[in-house]
This record gives sequence, C-alpha cells and structure tokens, in this order.
Amino acid sequence: MPIAADVVLGSNVTIHHPSLVNLYGCRIGDDVKIGAFVEIQKGVVVGDRCKISSHSFLCEGVTIEADVFVGHGVMFTNDPYPRATAGGRLQSDADWTVVPTTVKRGASIGSGAVIRCGVTIGEQAMVGAGAVVTHDVPAHATVAGVPARALERTRARKGRG
Repeated sequence: MPIAADVVLGSNVTIHHPSLVNLYGCRIGDDVKIGAFVEIQKGVVVGDRCKISSHSFLCEGVTIEADVFVGHGVMFTNDPYPRATAGGRLQSDADWTVVPTTVKRGASIGSGAVIRCGVTIGEQAMVGAGAVVTHDVPAHATVAGVPARALERTRARKGRG
C-alpha cells in the first residue's frame, strides 16, 4: 500500500499517481500536489499549498512550511554521519538520532538539490538546481553550487508575500 493508513491528508491534495508514491506516518496540508515516485516518511509535515515534484525524498525530521516548491529529485537527509553498522551489528533506531531540517514558508528548491540535515532554508529563499545545501539559507537569499553559496539578495515577488 503506497499511501499508508496513518497518513493525514488535508483537503484537495492531488497525488497524480497514488500507486507510484510511498507515504507513511506523515501529515500533508491542504491543496498540496505530489508527483510520482515521491517518498515522504514518518513524522514529516508538509504545509498547505506546497508542490512536491516527482522523484523527491522527504525523510523523517523534515518540516516543510506552506507555499513551498520542491523540484524534481530533491533529496533530504537526516543523519550527518550515516553508518550501516554500530559495534559490529546493523544499526537500529536506538543507534542514531534524527537531525531535523526546516524549509520556511514560500521557499523554492530546484531540481536535484541535496539538503543536508540540520539546516533551515529561510522564507522565500531560492535554492538552485543541483545545489548541495550544507548551511542555513537566509530568508530571501538565492543560493547555488556545491556547496551552495549565496548569489544575490532577492525581493519577494508580487503576490508571493
């Protein structure tokens, strides 16, 4: 079952291909659009009026506020030092702690970006396609590159708050 029974879906959520997503234990706001091949894990919150484009991965610990655009193939992480084993055995939930990440209202994340855990992407910020975000992104900033660096200060566009 690609959309688990414990998922809380707001009103008017559009999931273009429900059989091609993996959603479990998450909360999705009103008027959200979710593309194919998206995984949204337990504890993730997606705010109202967001667009989560195809092939994106939102792992446990991610909070997406309202009016956020997540481009195709965006990858979030939740462990800064991932390992398969601990003390010679496969790791379990007891062996690590989720490091939270927040994307503030109105931000946009370009296709193929990777967002390292523990960062905050500020309101109305813009993350360029393919960027690797390793530090907080200030509100209204535009960042791009590997690692992502500020390009310019941008103004909020008309009608976008």
